[in-house]
Amino acid sequence: MLDTKIVVPTNEILQVYRKKVLLLQTIMKQIEVVAAIIRKDDKVFATQRGYGEWKDWWEFPGGKVEPGETPEAALKREIREELSTEISVDTFVCTVDYDYPKFHLTMHCYYCSLLDEALHLNEHEAARWLTIDQLDSVDWLPADLVVVEDIKKEE
Repeated sequence: MLDTKIVVPTNEILQVYRKKVLLLQTIMKQIEVVAAIIRKDDKVFATQRGYGEWKDWWEFPGGKVEPGETPEAALKREIREELSTEISVDTFVCTVDYDYPKFHLTMHCYYCSLLDEALHLNEHEAARWLTIDQLDSVDWLPADLVVVEDIKKEE
């Protein structure tokens, strides 16, 4: 039996990998969203999804950016729709790129403050104010978990 080995240079493997990633990104549905990390005292606001494939998982409130809309304007609109309240968008935190099985998510995250203390859950099942030590007490959506880990590092 003849022992043959095929050696492929690393740079060729990387080129093929990059082409596959680009192809997947063009094939996969692209969704751009914003998320509000609403802070009050030493706590952050978390919401539990009440619908869809990720029902009962926790996330930072927010939603899709509409065409022609800035992330900040989208965030204020989404919070108004989801929580019937007004926020100030304070500081950009990070952008998370995450590949879910059916789509690619780009999520722009901002620290925000409430301008009105009254909150009404129009779309979510539940909500909680969590201290840094309590962040691991809920099941976060995968993309939001990236942000949670960043928040924990800051403290």
